[in-house]
Amino acid sequence: MSIQNLDDNRLVNLYVKGNEEALAILIKRHKQKVYSCIYLLVRDRALTEDFFQDTFVKVIQSLKSGNYYEDGKFGAWLQRIAKNLVIDYFRKNKKMKTVPNVVNEDGEEVDIFSILQIEDEGRSAEEKIYIKKTMRALIEELPYEQKEVVIMRAYYDMSFK
Repeated sequence: MSIQNLDDNRLVNLYVKGNEEALAILIKRHKQKVYSCIYLLVRDRALTEDFFQDTFVKVIQSLKSGNYYEDGKFGAWLQRIAKNLVIDYFRKNKKMKTVPNVVNEDGEEVDIFSILQIEDEGRSAEEKIYIKKTMRALIEELPYEQKEVVIMRAYYDMSFK
């Protein structure tokens, strides 16, 4: 029987005994579900990548230290680790409010800071009004300290320092 066809628990046992290929198969087998689980929670690709890597670092540490107990639900265990990492991150940073991306008329997500760089040439009066209103609304959602920094940077051309 090929190592590819082994169930998760057998692959875990092989990995613990030193077979690195077993871990590669486990990661490949569960990559999409874990990645999707994280992305649905954070809705940010870069942050998702970070959590994805952290999840598998934690998995490796847990497996190497013998902190995984077979219960036939390796995939669920992976997702629980990923969710816990996300929850811990947001607990630590709960005072930091995130600014949502803006969706333009074409349905594309536009980062708030890219709007700051938009030049007025070629824009209609309605577009300019829409951008200014959107900017004001998003800035108002920020905590006071962050709002102050954005206003000083965007409107008074001061450095972030």
